[in-house]
Amino acid sequence: MIEMIRRQQAAQAAVDRFKGQPWELGKNDCVRMAAFVLRKMGHRPQLGKAGSYKTGAGSLLALKRAGYSTLAEALDGMGLERVAPASARVADIVMIPGEAPLDGALTIAVGNGRVLGYHQDLASADILQPVQYIAAWRV
Repeated sequence: MIEMIRRQQAAQAAVDRFKGQPWELGKNDCVRMAAFVLRKMGHRPQLGKAGSYKTGAGSLLALKRAGYSTLAEALDGMGLERVAPASARVADIVMIPGEAPLDGALTIAVGNGRVLGYHQDLASADILQPVQYIAAWRV
């Protein structure tokens, strides 16, 4: 299959699955959304070994159980290539500023600088136009 079509299908599947879904730690959150796209793109994220979580503190403990101290470190640990956020392709993972306790919020690039993600001012996942980016990873 052509690479960009595969990327478009993975991103669209994430939009179909997460857009409009209320944020719920451990079920509908940025890590679960990123893992969904990683699986669609043929990667095997190891969320199971981190365990479940339902609170911000629990999410940090799950990250530590997996052997990482930050979300960025976890993505780097998967061997994903870091790219400039401006060069993110559809279905790449883009980190934007987020609320504590994590180092940022993971979103999915959907094209033209927009991302699918959760934001503290919205009740559910939606298409966002970030004005600040932290990092991006090629999926």
